[in-house]
Amino acid sequence: MILQVDDRILLKAAQDGDLDAFEALVRRHQPAVYRVALRMLGSEADAQDATQETFVRAWRALPRFRHDSVLTTWLYRIVTRRCLDLIAARRPTEALNDTQPDPRLDPVHTAEQRARLQAVTRAIAHLPGDQRAALILREFEGLSYDQVADALNTSVPAIKGRIHRARLAVIQHTRGWR
Repeated sequence: MILQVDDRILLKAAQDGDLDAFEALVRRHQPAVYRVALRMLGSEADAQDATQETFVRAWRALPRFRHDSVLTTWLYRIVTRRCLDLIAARRPTEALNDTQPDPRLDPVHTAEQRARLQAVTRAIAHLPGDQRAALILREFEGLSYDQVADALNTSVPAIKGRIHRARLAVIQHTRGWR
């Protein structure tokens, strides 16, 4: 039976300089951080860079981590800030299609589904960074409004407003697919 060590224990050990503990945290949280970066940036290469930079920044900031939020929220905050910086530095790009249609389906239906997904993906890619981050953390990562607000360092009402505006923009952008 493999026992999973609690994040708080690993975090404390990492803060005390234990590289193995930090490596365990990276292995545990890297998939979620990468998913957020990929959805925000739409590029595997950019997402890999943002993920790596997130953990470099986390390592450097470990001594200042106050345990007033959970580790995942802190990591989401770092990766979203990094992604927003990258988005601000360049024009939005089309996000990757991370789901593949079932090849057993009718080709026409499959093509329609792919086109719909691409339309939604483009709509999300064109959202302002703050709306995109809030929408991705809430709808794709399943965070609560409180967790999204904490990760983006703002209030719950601000997050609800951003998500509402993001949903309206996606609906407007994909209106032809109704």
